[in-house]
Formats: sequence, C-alpha cells, structure tokens
Amino acid sequence: MTDCKFIWMSDPHMVARGGVLGHDPRARLRAAVAFINTHHSDARFCIISGDLVDGGGAEDYWALAAILKDLVVPVYPMVGNHDDRALLRAHLAVPPGGMTDFVQYAVPDLTGARILCLDTLTPGSGDGSFCAARLKWLGACLAESADPTYVFMHHPPFALELPCLDDSCNRDGAAMMAAFRDAPQIRHLFMGHIHQAITGLVGGIPFATMRAILYQAPPPEPPWDWENFAPALVPPALGVITLRDGDAILRYQDFCAVDLGLDEATRQNCP
Repeated sequence: MTDCKFIWMSDPHMVARGGVLGHDPRARLRAAVAFINTHHSDARFCIISGDLVDGGGAEDYWALAAILKDLVVPVYPMVGNHDDRALLRAHLAVPPGGMTDFVQYAVPDLTGARILCLDTLTPGSGDGSFCAARLKWLGACLAESADPTYVFMHHPPFALELPCLDDSCNRDGAAMMAAFRDAPQIRHLFMGHIHQAITGLVGGIPFATMRAILYQAPPPEPPWDWENFAPALVPPALGVITLRDGDAILRYQDFCAVDLGLDEATRQNCP
C-alpha cells in the first residue's frame, strides 16, 4: 500500500466556558490544530479517540466543532465515557457505512489496510463496555478482509497496572481480546481514556495509549486516588502515525508548552 500518514488525538474534554481541573481545553485544542496545520498538513485524516467533551452538553460540542473546523485534514470522531452519541452526530460528521446505534465504523478510502474505530461507551457510566451487537459487527469486519488491521477505541480492554484508572477499563474486554487474538490480521491496538502514553504487548498484540490533548494523569507512584487526584504537569501530546506495508510507526509529539492554558493556581505548580 501507499504510505498512509495520519494524526491521532485523544481526550480534548472540551467545555464551552471555563476550564477543567485548572486547564483551558479551548487553548489546548487550538494549539493542537495549529500544530497539525503547520507541520502535518499532508496527513490523510485525524482520529480523535473519545472524550471529545467533558460535560456531554450541546454547547460543548458546538465549541469543539468551531475549533475543529479550522483543521486542514478530515476528522474522524469517536466516543468516550464523557460523550453523547446523538450530540456527537449532530455536531460532527461520522463516516458512513458503520453502525447506526453506535459510533463505530471503518475509516473510509484506505487500500491495503483497515482502521476500525470502536465504540466502548456505556451511557451513564465511566466504565467501558462492548455489547453483543458491537462485537458481532467487529467479527463481521474481521471476517471480510485479511488486510492488516489497526483498531482504535477509548477504553482499554485490559488492565494496565494503573490503580483507579484500571477500574474503568472495558468490562467486556476479554471478549474483545478473544476476537482480536482470533484475527491474525490485527496489527496494533490504539486506546485513549487513561491520559498517559504507555506501550506494550498483551495477548501477543501490541498496543499504545495516548497522552490527552487537555490534562495528563499522574503515574501510579506515589499512590493516588480520586479524592486527591491532581493532573500531572506533563505537556499534552498527539500522535503521528504512518502505515506502510503492514507496519505502523507511532511518534508522540508535544504540541505546546506544559503551561499553556493553565489557570494561575495551577501555573504556580509548574516546574
């Protein structure tokens, strides 16, 4: 196949007004869009792997869409636990040919490779899920093509040794992983949700997670819980992915300084 370069963003947590945990999501997303337009305008598209907004309201989706309209490459949106499927579809274009009840689809117009974007949303819960209907759709996609296949989702289908965050992994992850292991064309899994960059191999399948566009989660040491949670003072990042002959190269790229969009109280804690 011809080289396919594309962008991966995750977890912008947009709000129309104010901030989220001391961070301004509008400033961060504008910086990401400007970085892509300046340095990666040759990318084919941009996948955003969920938690597009923070509160799930229409106003937040409107603010998100207003910033993303300036991006020079097409956007393929996905749902996370903060998202609303109907509002996402009302404000952003979802590729045709996917599931009607879920935001789950194959990226269009690829030759020699497939990218599947899966829906792990459980409405009203932070936990991930993947029901029988979504699993059936996945199985049909895997059965119809032997092309190298790359899978994006929001919730990891396995634990990553991250206390608190592991509690909201996909509760149907074992069934998903069984489907992936039975499909030799699966090359790589890409996941959002945890606001950290982690790579590894599970069940013989390589995976990567992504730092968030907005704020980053702290590492598990020293221990923390949701009562004392505070974002790590780590710059946000996006991914630049190149597919070539069944191989995938992911480069993590910082796109702004760690203090961009921080309120004064949070800024004072910057190194």
